[in-house]
Amino acid sequence: MSLCPRCQRPLEDEEPYICCAGQQLRWRCADCHKVSEGFAFPYGLCPFCKGKLQLLDRGAIQDDQAMEAVRKAFEIELGGHAFYERASRDAKDPVLQELFARFAAMEKEHMDTLSKRYHAELPTPSADFQLDRAAIFAGVERKPEDPANLFRIAIAFEQRAVDFFTREGERAPAGSVESELYKELAAEEREHVALLSTEYRRWESGKAGIL
Repeated sequence: MSLCPRCQRPLEDEEPYICCAGQQLRWRCADCHKVSEGFAFPYGLCPFCKGKLQLLDRGAIQDDQAMEAVRKAFEIELGGHAFYERASRDAKDPVLQELFARFAAMEKEHMDTLSKRYHAELPTPSADFQLDRAAIFAGVERKPEDPANLFRIAIAFEQRAVDFFTREGERAPAGSVESELYKELAAEEREHVALLSTEYRRWESGKAGIL
């Protein structure tokens, strides 16, 4: 088995990749001004408040564009996992609790795959993630009293992820690491949109889910 020349972790295949091992970036919140260290945070938002994180320094990063692609991917993946975890706990409907728990597990599995592939070390998920953060990212008004609102937020932020990864994939150099990563992530999020939309329609009509 081949080993990464940078961190000596096993390589799954001979495909081009970027090693993110040991990349601990420093960020300052634009609102509360606290400094955080980590490779990526959910939606690129401050773990202490809802403020936008601003990068203080990059350190010695190799292949800047590819690294940025991986980091952006984890921002969205971490945000999705945190949202589904919290939505599962907050949902009053047992059907929604189970559905969002399943999506949280799917996101976790995908993050584990990406982390293994790109040798990324991720921060421990925060247990006090606020659903308002996902609503802000998705551009959907938060309505805690409306259980369907969780569905609308989930579908909207998954669609925004599709649009982002598709757009960035078209901008990236053909055949590059970041181009292939963006294509893969766009396909993954597109599948999530389709699954959530189907589940939403079935839930509205009182039918059992397909997951």
